[in-house]
Amino acid sequence: MKIKVINKSKHKLTEYSTDASAGMDLRANLEEKIILKPMERMMVPTGLFLEIPAGYESQIRRRSGLAIKRGITILNSPGTIDADYRGEVCIILVNLSDKSFVIEDGERICQMVISKHEKAEWENVDVLLDSERGAGGFGHTGKK
Repeated sequence: MKIKVINKSKHKLTEYSTDASAGMDLRANLEEKIILKPMERMMVPTGLFLEIPAGYESQIRRRSGLAIKRGITILNSPGTIDADYRGEVCIILVNLSDKSFVIEDGERICQMVISKHEKAEWENVDVLLDSERGAGGFGHTGKK
């Protein structure tokens, strides 16, 4: 699959790290470093503009290393970039740790996964088929 991209960042285009990687790391494109304080959130620019084919989306996901080592994650994760969006890809980062985190220009801040999706149509009905779960909600299967 080919995706059209305009790269206005100072960095080379992202690539898959291995043949089996599902996501590509995106980098912060900054004029100066950002200090993300504890519990602070911020939009971080990437300098990338995409033209994703209809029927696909770009999912923005956290990087596991930043999450476990630094407490940095993505709000609204996974974030969705729709096929008709043409603005700059910006990433909503939040610092869930108790220490400030410095984001440098070129820092790998998230990963992007391209995913196919279906278009749903609503069908109004009076009854839904029964299932084993039924109306059981969060925690309905117990603790262990």
